[in-house]
Amino acid sequence: MSNLSIQGLWKTFEGHAVLRGVDLSVKSGALLALLGPSGSGKTTLLRTVCGFERADSGTIAIDDRRVAGEGMHMRPEARRVGYVSQEGSLFPHLSVAENIVFGLPYARRRTRDRVAELLELVGLPASYAARPPQALSGGQQQRVALARALAPSPRIVMLDEPFSSLDAALRAETRQAVAAALAHAGATAVLVTHDQSEALSMGHEVAVLWNGRMIQTAVPDELYRRPVTRELASFIGEAVLLQGMASGAEVACDLGRLRLMAPVETGTVDVMVRPEQIKVEPVSSQGHADCDAVEATVEEITFYGHDATLSLRLAERSDPSMEAAVRARVPGHQVPATGVRVRLTVEGEVVAYPR
Repeated sequence: MSNLSIQGLWKTFEGHAVLRGVDLSVKSGALLALLGPSGSGKTTLLRTVCGFERADSGTIAIDDRRVAGEGMHMRPEARRVGYVSQEGSLFPHLSVAENIVFGLPYARRRTRDRVAELLELVGLPASYAARPPQALSGGQQQRVALARALAPSPRIVMLDEPFSSLDAALRAETRQAVAAALAHAGATAVLVTHDQSEALSMGHEVAVLWNGRMIQTAVPDELYRRPVTRELASFIGEAVLLQGMASGAEVACDLGRLRLMAPVETGTVDVMVRPEQIKVEPVSSQGHADCDAVEATVEEITFYGHDATLSLRLAERSDPSMEAAVRARVPGHQVPATGVRVRLTVEGEVVAYPR
């Protein structure tokens, strides 16, 4: 197991800065999910760590050994970094076993060193060794690609959106298999993705790259509950953003007087509430005397089976000229009908961003 340390990393293409002073640290044996919108620099960062691109400035160290920095650039093959591409990139003219041992020294390739062990590690039968890659499903091919990356016992494994081409059911199954294989191998890994649910479910930590800058690195729960910017709040899952007035540990907005996770300076703020925090009850519900409840009308329902998203129009709002629709998420068996009037309350604490 190895740690990865990146400090002040810059990379420019044709005068355009793609990476802007990136700092990142990955603990030994951890899986870090690198998240960001398209064009944020995720793949460039991965390729620079692998050694496929030369950094303009800054340093990269693996196990406290510098592999890139001022005046030096270690060759990719000397870095011992495993790489799994988006497509898997298996050789169609080679068998599964030949693909797995492809990057090993000749003597180990000849003996098919650790092929059965690696196939078992990624959840595939040893009998698959003789098959051509095209005889496997997309998810199975990605597992073979991971086995190939793990074969030389790399210090770091880099995965570049390896599940994006798979359908939803196969993607979930392959994620679990890959995460289990990496954990069993004790590998330090960086998973590049633009899929928020993938990053939050797989990463021990999640780092967010935005316009070439690292804007937040945190455990998944912290990142989801306390994103550092309003833009990030909208990018990570769904967010309801309302104007409010903060005072001490509370904020007043169109959803009532709410508790803040962290106090902010008194004044106008944007309040971030997650849709699942908004509790929805019928107006006719007995025993509901919560003075912080607000009334709304169900305008639209998006049903997903296990849950549903409601578009709700507030009966009253502080600024009549502003959009009055909010979204709430409710269990699939508790979906009210369109047009029904309901009461809304917010559970838990919220985040405020000063204007």
